[in-house]
Amino acid sequence: MALVSQEPILFDGSISYNIKYGCDDWVTDKDVEEAASQANIHDFILTTEKGYNTLCGARGVALSGGQKQRIAIARALIRKPKILILDEATSALDAATERDIQDTLHKISQNISVIIIAHRLSTVQRANKIFVLSDKKIVQAGSHKKLMQEVDGVYYNLVNKQILHEKEDDDEENDDENNNKND
Repeated sequence: MALVSQEPILFDGSISYNIKYGCDDWVTDKDVEEAASQANIHDFILTTEKGYNTLCGARGVALSGGQKQRIAIARALIRKPKILILDEATSALDAATERDIQDTLHKISQNISVIIIAHRLSTVQRANKIFVLSDKKIVQAGSHKKLMQEVDGVYYNLVNKQILHEKEDDDEENDDENNNKND
């Protein structure tokens, strides 16, 4: 079992060191690259001047949030877990990075069980089974499609609230852009 939390902890060392942390005595460089590829971070690493020897900085300050998340996912995957738990692992990411990580999770979930804990519902849309919690109880369970058919359900209402909120944010951004053009 492996866990990736909302704010992954990276150490002041190389990307390679951070991926193989705690299991460096039995993993190879090839294993590191394979895990990085699975986590959609390998191509980025190759664009850096020092590749896998690039320093992350204390707590990963030299990397973006998405890069830190993907390195943490690679660290989890190198252990070849049967179960991967992601606790709000995409909540602080921009939409494009979240999509990249969702693609990664979709790929790896073919071979392992992935448990995703999330408030951002786009993160769980492709899950085989979604459990909706309210007041510490499971109040709904099913696929996204099934839960969206229950128009009086908690999940349906949450999805519509998030869509409305995202639309309002987009409208505000467009208004800001139009105001800037008019200034």
